[in-house]
Amino acid sequence: MKRIVSSLVASIALVSTLNAADFYASVDGENITKKDITMVLQDPRIDFDKLPDTAKKQVLEQIINRKLLSKKALDDGIDKDPQYVEAISKIKEDLAFQVWQKNEVQKIKFTDAEKQDFYNKNKDKFIVPENLEASHILVKTEAEAKEIIKQLDKATKKEDKFKELAKTKSQDPAGKNGGYLGKFSADQMVPEFSAAATTMAKGSYSKTPVKTQFGYHVIYLKDKIAGKSLSYAEVESNISQILLGNSYNKKVKEITDELRKDAKIVIK
Repeated sequence: MKRIVSSLVASIALVSTLNAADFYASVDGENITKKDITMVLQDPRIDFDKLPDTAKKQVLEQIINRKLLSKKALDDGIDKDPQYVEAISKIKEDLAFQVWQKNEVQKIKFTDAEKQDFYNKNKDKFIVPENLEASHILVKTEAEAKEIIKQLDKATKKEDKFKELAKTKSQDPAGKNGGYLGKFSADQMVPEFSAAATTMAKGSYSKTPVKTQFGYHVIYLKDKIAGKSLSYAEVESNISQILLGNSYNKKVKEITDELRKDAKIVIK
């Protein structure tokens, strides 16, 4: 049943208008177009025109057989089959919504002034937060963390020593990678960890253990990337999408609220 629906949806899906010459074969006068080929290949990464001749022939033969069998099915009255009728009914409903949605979205337009005004009123939404790049060593007790800090204090090459200790002492899975946590914004970590890391200087390690719900951390801050406000030019396309979504959702809500007044809705 799912295959029937998928095939029919693909058959009547909205596609770009094809040129008259854009076909590869025909069956009883019906052209085999790129649309037919796309349906069979079901992989947009495959370029039919670049396939070997033998592969092209196999695809075309498959499409020809499919069209012949589809025609036979219709001639045999498949359109009276309950499964077919149910599938077509569902497809019509879904397609009606898709076409309506596409048409409504296309009606929505915004001026540059409206987009600029939205940006000016919502600059706080277009900020890239400060990012940290850090490693850590996680242990169970404060005493263990203090001992690790002592070893780091004595080390000549602090970062190398930190990685070595992380691999042998840390209880966190990141320990096997020298405790490396990657780049992250402060709000991605638990508050205690973030508070400590954001006050550290680049290339330094925490001088006192940092306690969190997971245990005691010794943090090494590899880098600190400053946050910044994005310019209007950088986010103009995003603003267009936000305004489009907001406008469409508002319109849909207004229409559905009105339609629900006269609809008989039963939720079980």
